[in-house]
Amino acid sequence: MSSIENVENNPNLNRVKTIAVMKRVLETNDQNAIANRREFDAKGILSINLMSSPGSGKTTLLEATAKAADFKFAVIEGDMETNRDADRLAKLGVQARQITTGTACHLEADMVREAMSQMKLDGLNAVFIENVGNLVCPASYELGSHINVALISTPEGDDKVLKYPVMFRLVDLVLITKVELAPLFDFSVDRVVSEARRLKPEVETIALSAKTGEGMDRWLSFVKSRLP
Repeated sequence: MSSIENVENNPNLNRVKTIAVMKRVLETNDQNAIANRREFDAKGILSINLMSSPGSGKTTLLEATAKAADFKFAVIEGDMETNRDADRLAKLGVQARQITTGTACHLEADMVREAMSQMKLDGLNAVFIENVGNLVCPASYELGSHINVALISTPEGDDKVLKYPVMFRLVDLVLITKVELAPLFDFSVDRVVSEARRLKPEVETIALSAKTGEGMDRWLSFVKSRLP
């Protein structure tokens, strides 16, 4: 058997090769993330990375934010296909740049950088990055954001924090969305708060409803208190 065949048939060597490739990918991504952060800092922009399962209400939250905020922001949208979320925000006068990732289940820093190059950043107070709906992959890729936020909607159930610990150790804020529906789904806000703080004691939590307005004042205050 040739040495090439030995490599191909050796699972341990293949595993080492895979780890090495992933390490290079993440190192390159981290360098791009640093460049993104430097550009945001140079322009006095707060960058917030929103992560969640599909359907948790990220775009609805941004729509409600656009209607109530007294600061100026733009949005970088990440989805595997379609421009639907960016179109929804554009109707409210929000500058929104869509990234369609195809088969990728997360945004990467170079994608964000490319979107930034096509946007008018001067004069903005904040840029929200709406990541692809997924509670796993986005946690592994730095984007250059100043703040990481995870959303959990009440229809998803209150057991997600400990099921996806990598994500919830990363974030600075946990937003519990669609809180008006909590009684219908036997959802315990207290359980989510307790388990989130078990993983990260200093994490902040806000329960809100973008539809009724409950908790939106706390969300807006959270963002405004961190603006440069």
